[in-house]
Amino acid sequence: MSDPRTTPSIFTRGAVDLSTLRPSAPAKPAAPSRPTSNTAPAADAPATGSPGAVPGAVPGITPDTVIEVTEANFQSVLERSLNTPILLDFWADWCEPCKQLSPVLEKLAGEYEGAWLLGKVDVDSNPRLAQAFRVQGIPMVTAVIGGQPVEGFTGVLPEAQIRQYIDAVLKAAGVSVAAPEDPRLDAADDALMTGDLEAAEAAYRKILAESPTDAAAESGLAQVELYRRISGADPASALAKADADPDDIDAQRLAADIEVLNGQAEQAYARLVSLVKRTSGDDRDAVRKHLLSLFSVAGPDDPAVAGARRALASALF
Repeated sequence: MSDPRTTPSIFTRGAVDLSTLRPSAPAKPAAPSRPTSNTAPAADAPATGSPGAVPGAVPGITPDTVIEVTEANFQSVLERSLNTPILLDFWADWCEPCKQLSPVLEKLAGEYEGAWLLGKVDVDSNPRLAQAFRVQGIPMVTAVIGGQPVEGFTGVLPEAQIRQYIDAVLKAAGVSVAAPEDPRLDAADDALMTGDLEAAEAAYRKILAESPTDAAAESGLAQVELYRRISGADPASALAKADADPDDIDAQRLAADIEVLNGQAEQAYARLVSLVKRTSGDDRDAVRKHLLSLFSVAGPDDPAVAGARRALASALF
């Protein structure tokens, strides 16, 4: 696993062959006009609220921030990416984690106000796209910059880490975005991403001293603590040790940390909830506090956290 203290890597995936996905008659890009807020979706557009829903958009390439991507219109997607980075969200209707990730991506697409586009790819309806991008598990997110795909991530990540990935994509594409409203948080995040954990911690603590309910600063501080805990650990060995001894509290806590960084937060939560059930006294309290720290990494609005909190409450009482 790459060092989580660095900015998410952006690598061109040169081995991906997209030529077979080009239709014989590429679709003509839509006219560059933004529909009004009361424009109704086309009759064959996905229903609003589903993971593949395209709010306010018709299927195909439109000026909207969320678009539906298919094998038929993929050439137009590539052409669109020459000017605007496109994040592809590979999903399926039966995929529960997809239903957690998609709303976060759609919210962020709106917040960035067109700096990048979100392309929804239903893997069941578009198997050739899934094969071309080597989709082995969903949800999977990757990006297309200048007609070329770049590395992404698989699984449900905390919103803060998704933002870091998006910012790295935009930087690779040479896209400038508006500065965050809180420059203190921007400086703290920069310190975190460059690996200066001491500076990041001091900056987040200063924000929390002035604004105790700042969720972003709380999440950032929890990430600092998480990165310190996994420093020097070998992920494969740590996970193997935890699997070999389910009652080794330290091993289970480290394994949960690694799973969170691997985008397997729900698995990490379940691991520690199970451990809470098998422990008592100080050990149980230590595991509980560790789990709460992982909740802070994801933030209070993460759907997986809500479910895990209910499971924790049931385990405790």
